[in-house]
Amino acid sequence: MSHHDILVLYYSRYGATRDLARLIAEGIESVPGANARLRTVPAISTVCEATQAAVPSDGAPYAEYTDLQECIGLALGSPTRFGNMAAPMKYFWDGSSSQWLGGALIGKPACVFTSTGSMHGGQESTLLTMMIPLLHHGMLVLGLPYSEPDLMSSSTGGSPYGVTHLAHAAGNAPISPEEQRLAIAQGKRLAQTALKLIEA
Repeated sequence: MSHHDILVLYYSRYGATRDLARLIAEGIESVPGANARLRTVPAISTVCEATQAAVPSDGAPYAEYTDLQECIGLALGSPTRFGNMAAPMKYFWDGSSSQWLGGALIGKPACVFTSTGSMHGGQESTLLTMMIPLLHHGMLVLGLPYSEPDLMSSSTGGSPYGVTHLAHAAGNAPISPEEQRLAIAQGKRLAQTALKLIEA
């Protein structure tokens, strides 16, 4: 059986979004025929001279625009920055015009995920605004259905727009059992949908 790659693209400052990304990847890889391709983006600075090493010191490699071309689906994750995705992730998408022109992502399914420090710290607005560039790229945006019982019982993260994590102010709260199950379920749903779409 040939394996198809699903891109799990994230930016993480303190590790919580990376941990969610790994759980989503676990969900993707629970589906036969699906492979998770974990990628991140380099930090950017308001100081123009500051540059990031070409290869990250640890964790996932940096995404390239060819990853968008080669994947059959996408899970996009970023911490919340004032109710929106973090600048490094926005910067990556702002540079994707040629992929947009070439239709690299048209018809491919996508989902979004986020982490934030406070209960009402903009998770939902971040997820909704992260969907917008994906819709411009012609992607099919998937949410998280209420058939997942953890959506109703979670007192931390989770939303119908995508899984969220409540990291608390110090940014170091572990991912709750509900958040873990929701992240795995979201990855699984993305992979199942992506495989059905390429069969169609």
